[in-house]
Amino acid sequence: MTNTLYCFAESGNAYKAALALELSGLPWEPRFVDFFNGEARSPAFRALNPMGEVPVLDADGLILTQSGVIQDWVMETTGKLSGTSPEARREILRWTIFDNQKVSGMAGPLRFIMNFLPEDKRDAGVTGFLSGRLKAALATLEGQLAARDWLVGDQLTCADLSCAGYLYYPEPFTFTRADYPAIDAWLDRIAATPGWRHPYDLMPPPTVGTDTRG
Repeated sequence: MTNTLYCFAESGNAYKAALALELSGLPWEPRFVDFFNGEARSPAFRALNPMGEVPVLDADGLILTQSGVIQDWVMETTGKLSGTSPEARREILRWTIFDNQKVSGMAGPLRFIMNFLPEDKRDAGVTGFLSGRLKAALATLEGQLAARDWLVGDQLTCADLSCAGYLYYPEPFTFTRADYPAIDAWLDRIAATPGWRHPYDLMPPPTVGTDTRG
């Protein structure tokens, strides 16, 4: 089976899918999408994914889009990162939806505006709104992790990969790990997992800006 992930390094959503593939042990290869030069909006790419977004997984001809769907396929295909019960799978879904709406749903556009959008197009009102919503979502995540190592059950699952996806990126987007000690420790636990790799190492190198991991 050939699993090809259409992705680019700056995409936190693509990172969630790439990391799930990597940690599950499935063979896969990245296919770089030149997002910043418009490839995702091209007719050829929209024929692959009418939503015009990454990630897209071509799993030997089966086309899957959206990071949560790809993660669900990884769990179903491998039985890994999925918890140990139907109840755990529903909890993973719950946190994945929370992430998509509240964590990544705020962090993604906020990071894009603050780092990749031309300065003359950055709206302080939009940035303030997104940062406030992100802060509230991170407070919820911090509270959950203050009393447990993982979001669901007693092991790493796709719920953790989903909620953590944007939080490893070095570019400023109002998130500072030191402000959230439980999240900080959780990110270290995930990064200690055998096979874990930083997004700028796991996917094709960044195409804009500077890798400032230090």
